[in-house]
Amino acid sequence: MPLIDLETLNVREIFPGLRARLIHSDRVTHSWVEIDAGATFPEHEHPHEQIVSVIEGELELVIDGTAHRLIPGVVFVIPPNVRHSGRGITACRVLDAFAPVRDDYK
Repeated sequence: MPLIDLETLNVREIFPGLRARLIHSDRVTHSWVEIDAGATFPEHEHPHEQIVSVIEGELELVIDGTAHRLIPGVVFVIPPNVRHSGRGITACRVLDAFAPVRDDYK
């Protein structure tokens, strides 16, 4: 499945106000995410490294208790097993990459 039209992918609500279109390869989960303004996702952790890239809008990530404001052009790499949460400061579009693959998102 080397060429993918995002519009053909199912939309999955990960948390209320946070919707994702997910692509899984053998080693990586790639997620195109839309977050509503004011939507939050609770503090959690997982064994995956996560790379968060904001494409549009503003996102607040709280990593180990420290808040970070992400805007287009700013990328945050979250190491495995680090507690994090966040909220859409505005409506935003985000690209997430997870390694290894997130089997719980399949």
